[in-house]
Amino acid sequence: MRKKLKRVVVLTGAGISAESGLGTFRDKGGLWDTYDINEVATPEAWAKNPTRVLEFYNLRRDLVIKAKPNQAHIALSELQKHFDVHIITQNIDDLHERAGSKNILHLHGEILYAQSVKCDKPLFEIKDGALKLGDCAPDGSQLRPNVVWFGEPVPKMPEAEDLVRTADYFAVVGTSLNVYPAANLIYLCPPEIKKFVVDLNHVPASKNIKVMDFRGKASEKVPLMIEHLKNLQDLSQ
Repeated sequence: MRKKLKRVVVLTGAGISAESGLGTFRDKGGLWDTYDINEVATPEAWAKNPTRVLEFYNLRRDLVIKAKPNQAHIALSELQKHFDVHIITQNIDDLHERAGSKNILHLHGEILYAQSVKCDKPLFEIKDGALKLGDCAPDGSQLRPNVVWFGEPVPKMPEAEDLVRTADYFAVVGTSLNVYPAANLIYLCPPEIKKFVVDLNHVPASKNIKVMDFRGKASEKVPLMIEHLKNLQDLSQ
């Protein structure tokens, strides 16, 4: 009888895709240095100037299509050979999927899909890379990017919360834990499990939570974290 695999839940953020050429938000030179979030990434921005919002996300979608998974994405995919891996990502790109990961929960939506302004289901693939005013869902409503904008609820958050509560190991990769409500997930894990952080910068965590810190580029440090995970599994057998 095959032994049940231990579950690794990984929360990923913009830092894991930065090495694939997709700009982060808060770092110097990031997207928000160029664009005002209030003008392109809020419900109010959509109401005020939907054309500008669509142009912004069309630009981002083009960058995603041209980007390629890096070694961090690939390493997490290969981790599936040894663990039951579930990825909760704050990213709206599809680099985890293209690297081969199977169980992916997109907290903030998927840029390659659109939804009706009236309802977030079903989703419609954007096949030509651009979304324009006049592109409508079957219900006759304008299509908008399948992205959770600032100020909107995160509909998949309860699913993410349930998932982290089942983790045997929890890892944070490429996120500062400054974006809520996703930043709360680390506090919902079983307190006794081991937790890992991979990021270029120091990631604040509660004094009551002990983490193993792999400071540096995700492409370099995620494979090291995975080797550590595999060693832990070997010791537990």
